[in-house]
Amino acid sequence: MDHSEALLIGGRAGVGKTTVGWEVSARLRAAEVAHAVIDGDFMGKVHPAPAGDPHRTAIGEANLTAVWGNYAALGYRRLVYTNTVSVLDESAGQFRRAMGADTRIVRVLLTASDETAAGRLNGREIGSELARELANSASKARVLDERAPVDTVRVVTDGRSVVDIAGEVLAATGWVNYL
Repeated sequence: MDHSEALLIGGRAGVGKTTVGWEVSARLRAAEVAHAVIDGDFMGKVHPAPAGDPHRTAIGEANLTAVWGNYAALGYRRLVYTNTVSVLDESAGQFRRAMGADTRIVRVLLTASDETAAGRLNGREIGSELARELANSASKARVLDERAPVDTVRVVTDGRSVVDIAGEVLAATGWVNYL
């Protein structure tokens, strides 16, 4: 493979992006498909936000570029990337700048009902951030639903196993011949 490919897994908080990303990676490992995994939520985790970068997009892109550069130097060409808004059009540029202009991008938007997301967040958020996460999750779900590009594969996660969801996500890539 002479070009890079990025599987972008997006969705509201509590939808299962990280868990699905790890299951996709497990299935790729089982099929002996070389790949790298990045949890994009950590690429811009700094406080306070850098001057002139209130949404931490510049620092996130700089970190993505540096980390991907290390993977690419070792010969990796496939990336599994999880982040809430990674599927939006404005994110595509950062992947092409970091990974190459001819990078093939596969967008998958995981969806879940308010009830499902709230249940998952209630189990996960044991600190002081639960109320903020619930509000942000609902807000991001609306934004993603309205603004995800038409070529985005939407995968419902309500009432489904992680293995089943990951199989559907992986099918969108064409990286393996089995599900």
